[in-house]
Amino acid sequence: MLPDGKQGEYHYVHTNGASLIIPVLDDGKILMVQQYRYLNERESLEFPCGGVKDGNTYEETANFELREETGFSTKQMQLVGSFNPYNGVTDEICRIYIATSLEPVESQPDETEEFEKHAFFPHEIDDLIIKNIIWDGMTLAAWTLAKFRLQGKRCLRYS
Repeated sequence: MLPDGKQGEYHYVHTNGASLIIPVLDDGKILMVQQYRYLNERESLEFPCGGVKDGNTYEETANFELREETGFSTKQMQLVGSFNPYNGVTDEICRIYIATSLEPVESQPDETEEFEKHAFFPHEIDDLIIKNIIWDGMTLAAWTLAKFRLQGKRCLRYS
């Protein structure tokens, strides 16, 4: 129903949601993945993230994506927030998790994915954002929420 009472059509993209993970190494550095983004024809430095598949939960997706994209697993996953990455276009909700106490495991990315891993201290991530090296919207939103919710706590130390 439109504001004037008339019937109308509304087209949007439906998803089951997404889980984004901010993996924190024991030294306080944060693991990110770099991959080529075809639609923008450039490399993108991002936090591991993936869509929730039918029958899976957000937490299961977070654990799967962490393992697949970084080669780490954890039993220490904390939900720090959620957001809609493109309201008005999609009903997707992305949940953000901080993962600590990481353990190395075998990584098996999809055949369409190729990741290069990088680790940064929080202040370095801020610098990469300022320089527009980190430009992915989901990463930017997640980083903002994580910093405001957890800044000053052990899992996001600033040097």
